[in-house]
Amino acid sequence: MPHSIMIAPAGLGSGLTTTVLGLVHALEQQGIRVGFFKPIAQTRNGDSNDRSVAILRSSCAVSIAEPIPMREAEHLVSSGRQDQLLEQIIERFEDSCADAPEVVVIEGLVPTMTQPYANTINSAIARALDAEVVLVAAPGLDGIDAIEDHLDIVARFYGGAKEPRVLGCIMNKLDAPLDREGNPRPEIAGEQARARSLTLTQIEAQATLFDPRFRLLGGIPWDSEMVAPRVRDLTDYLEARILYAGDINHRRVSSIVLCGQTLPHMVRSLKPGTLIVTPGDREDIILAACLAANNGVALAGLVLTGGYTPSPELMTLCEGALRSGLPIVSVVSDSWQTAQNIPRDTLEIPVDDLERIAHVKEFTAAHIDADWIASLRGQSGKVHLSPAAFRYQLVARARAAQRNIVLPEGSEPRTVRAAALCAERGIARCTLLGDPSEIERIADNLGIALGDKISILDPEQIRERYIARLLELRAHKGITELQARDELQDNVVLGTLMLELGEVDGLVSGAVHTTANTIRPALQLIRTAPGTSLVSSIFFMLLPEQVLVYGDCAINPDPSAEELADIAIQSADSASAFGIEPRVAMISYSTGVSGQGADVDKVRKATALAQRKRPDLLIDGPLQYDAAIMESVARSKAPNSPVAGRATVFIFPDLNTGNTTYKAVQRSAEVISIGPMLQGMRKPVNDLSRGALVEDILFTIALTAIQAAQNPADRH
Repeated sequence: MPHSIMIAPAGLGSGLTTTVLGLVHALEQQGIRVGFFKPIAQTRNGDSNDRSVAILRSSCAVSIAEPIPMREAEHLVSSGRQDQLLEQIIERFEDSCADAPEVVVIEGLVPTMTQPYANTINSAIARALDAEVVLVAAPGLDGIDAIEDHLDIVARFYGGAKEPRVLGCIMNKLDAPLDREGNPRPEIAGEQARARSLTLTQIEAQATLFDPRFRLLGGIPWDSEMVAPRVRDLTDYLEARILYAGDINHRRVSSIVLCGQTLPHMVRSLKPGTLIVTPGDREDIILAACLAANNGVALAGLVLTGGYTPSPELMTLCEGALRSGLPIVSVVSDSWQTAQNIPRDTLEIPVDDLERIAHVKEFTAAHIDADWIASLRGQSGKVHLSPAAFRYQLVARARAAQRNIVLPEGSEPRTVRAAALCAERGIARCTLLGDPSEIERIADNLGIALGDKISILDPEQIRERYIARLLELRAHKGITELQARDELQDNVVLGTLMLELGEVDGLVSGAVHTTANTIRPALQLIRTAPGTSLVSSIFFMLLPEQVLVYGDCAINPDPSAEELADIAIQSADSASAFGIEPRVAMISYSTGVSGQGADVDKVRKATALAQRKRPDLLIDGPLQYDAAIMESVARSKAPNSPVAGRATVFIFPDLNTGNTTYKAVQRSAEVISIGPMLQGMRKPVNDLSRGALVEDILFTIALTAIQAAQNPADRH
């Protein structure tokens, strides 16, 4: 996977787009294959497209996925479906990696008056894409202390300035001329800048926040050429009427002069790159400007205010200036208002201004730390599978599997809603067992339309056809036809027989039934997979930063050392099958050889057995939970362990420990858990918690569909 870096703003007006342009160009200069991704579109000034995406598409040879529209993203978040938003973002991110880039630059949202939540969304996206974070800040009027406080506050959205994945900051718009609000602006003649922002030298000499863990990765000084618009751009912005186009498409504005004084005082302002703003009836100033242009002074242009236009006789005298390419435009507003309006638009880069874009890229890239850029070559991609990426992976793989999952609790409202969502998102085709009229009534009450992708089977109409098969499978137990009819009154038994016969691909139950009710028929009728004597379970624990696997938390009350070793191997294989690199920690109350007792001895023996059976897996134990998950504890308790501090699969010594731990983590830390997923069955049967949410049922259905696709005995 590519190395992902999110460029996120540390305040308003940080110059995010210019920084991203420079970073992408700097990576390209080093010969690094680079991609760009903008998760959510931000449009402004009436644009229909996101400006950053449009500029990168016009100036870079990279594949760029379409961002999610802002209103769509806001609706998903406001309706409590942020997880779905993140899954869509991951899907589009995968599209942006079609060209196999080494590094993908991700541009975050910019906080605005209408989108003040940008930092919160950015941090969620960074976690979902397992991206490192680089902040971009512009000092404005702030001193060193204020800059550091602001950076520290924003860094906390991503884990803090000392979090390893928060790399540092690029300072932008250094030594910039500022107005009284602290905003950089092009110079207007006669109006001095109130102040200038800090320089890179001042920041390097005085800042204490930056160190090897939070680096100053670049310092981009103010450059007037980066904000020098074409006259045409200002004409469009001011809605001006073009009187004489001249070289309007290429002449650039480096300064603005508001001329209302007498000729002797304004002549000194007639310099190359100057835009003259003057009342349209000041023919003396118009004539002087044209005379200067006729004598080789490359003025940017003339803006005539008040709606006045010069007489034809005057313009006849100015023909030489017009032939030199001097643009002249007219606006209705007065001179002062016009001059004040112009700077508001100059900092935005037009998508079609390729000359300015090229300069921005070159200038910005030259001021980003070249050693850091070089260090990005050949770096490994993702370390953790984020929860959002895991959910996206489940949905994508389930869609590809296209399996039919039977739901014996077909008239249970959460199950009905989950089945409808599965159909809507293409996750699986669900078969609901229950009274069709009751299921349809429940769907109507929930406002759900059950389409043709959902099958409803009435158990009363189909039970008879399964009696013979049940008698055959249970003949060794001496079951009678009467007993078979009685057992088939249980929809779980009915659904299990449908699975055994291959009429469906998997079964999910437990929203109403107990674990025993769900698993017993499967053990009796489906039985274990070839070469397997043990059925166990795992939960996928979706922590904020990564996905962990817990086993066994639902099936085996007190496994022997041999059974515990098998659970560890099953769980490691399941983790690998779902994209999680297995590093297995055998959990106990003691780490290493420090503890004694029957319980820890069992874990120690199980570890040795598992290591001997599967030397290809990273398995270690006994390990205490904190030593398994926390690097700081691992360094002191198990410094030589290949698993301690970075375990992804946690194997608990008994059901009491496993079930208690998973529920404590789930409830106390508000962690989403998916499961239990059963391991070792010949065909996939999965249990639900009776407190399962609709989302839990949906993802368990997805898990079951994927298991069915992976099952050699059940491949279509």
